[in-house]
Formats: sequence, structure tokens, C-alpha cells
Amino acid sequence: MVRVRYLGHAAVFMEGEGLKALIDPFLSGNPQAGASPGDYGDLSHIFVTHGHGDHLGDSLEIAKKTGATLVSNFELCSLFESRGIVTHPMHIGGTFRFPFGKVKMTPALHGSGVMVNGQILYGGVAGGFLIEVEGKKIYHAGDTGLTLDMQLLREEAVDLAFLPIGGNFVMDIHDASRAVDFIRPRKVVPIHYDTFPVIQADPREFAQKVGSMAEVFILAPGESLEL
Repeated sequence: MVRVRYLGHAAVFMEGEGLKALIDPFLSGNPQAGASPGDYGDLSHIFVTHGHGDHLGDSLEIAKKTGATLVSNFELCSLFESRGIVTHPMHIGGTFRFPFGKVKMTPALHGSGVMVNGQILYGGVAGGFLIEVEGKKIYHAGDTGLTLDMQLLREEAVDLAFLPIGGNFVMDIHDASRAVDFIRPRKVVPIHYDTFPVIQADPREFAQKVGSMAEVFILAPGESLEL
């Protein structure tokens, strides 16, 4: 059984056979965080969709402490390797079979600059992840606008999708509901909303717009879902 735990903003913990992973672990400084970096001492992987601070978050600290393999785009992994982090670089459209299952890096319409010593460095392109474990497929969109590329995910028979709904930097509720129509996941969890005033959104409105296209789970930070 695969278990996912929503940690607030876009952060997710995922556990399945051979996999204990964090996705975009923005915990320190996150006003809605449902966990702290110290809660995770046993991890196999950390997935980072892009280099912005509210997604990179505590990745480096946690990776150094746990020895977890950090999976991200090639440019970010190159930067992190120079800091002694174990990485597995990927890029958009690339697929790799890990011991726990298959991972595909998916397109996202967003930036990926990473802040280093007060300067923004190029962080490759932003992406998302389609992660398969125990035969279940979980899609984390990362930060993205609506894109027709999402229609390709319908063929993947996604079991659970994490989709941003907060607008401004990412899809708003209207576009996120259209993304559900494109992808047709069995279940969907709205993310990336209400953390800051500029991304306020009502997940209940999102659920209404999705209707019967998918089962919507509105998770509070710290709440879990099993597949």
C-alpha cells in the first residue's frame, strides 16, 4: 500500500515498497508546514521540481542528514553535487527505473532560478514527476501553468495527481480543473494555495469544478491518503 502525506504548500511525503521520499520539502519558513525537517531521518529519495526556495526548501539539509538521493534536473543536481549531496539528474521527458519503480520527469511551465549568496543562479528548467511505486502512479505537477502536454498523461492512468490551484505563479482553479479534464486522474489533491496572500484560493470551489471527473481530497497539512 502506498501512503502519501501532504505537508503544506507543495510538500509531500510518499512511502511505498522500497521508497521513502519527500517532494519539494519546503518546511522551515512555511507558515502551513505539517512537519519539520527533523521529522525525517530515514529517507531514500528527495524529489525537487525546481530551484525556487518554496520548493527546494530544506532539501539540502535533509539530504545531507539522511543520505537520501536527490532527484532533480541536471543543472540543479550539478550544483548540489558540489555540496556533497548524492544526486540522480534527470530532464524533461526522461524516464528511469529505480529499484522501487519508474520515474518520469514531466514538463512544467515555470522558472527554476536558485538563490545562492543573494544572487539568482540558473537552475535548469522546471518540471514535475510521475512516480510509479507498487503499481500506483502519482503525478506531482510542481509549479506550472496549464499545458496541452498534460493530455499525454491521460494514457498513464494516473492514480493520484497533486495539482497547484493558487494562481498568480501557477494555475488558478479554472485552469487546474481543466488540467484534471486533460489528465483524468482517479484522485486529485489541490496544492500550492493559501500559503501567501497572493495565492489565496478556495479548494472547495476547485472540487466543485472538477465534479465527477476525479475524486478530490482536500488535505490539511499533515493529513494522509492511502492508495
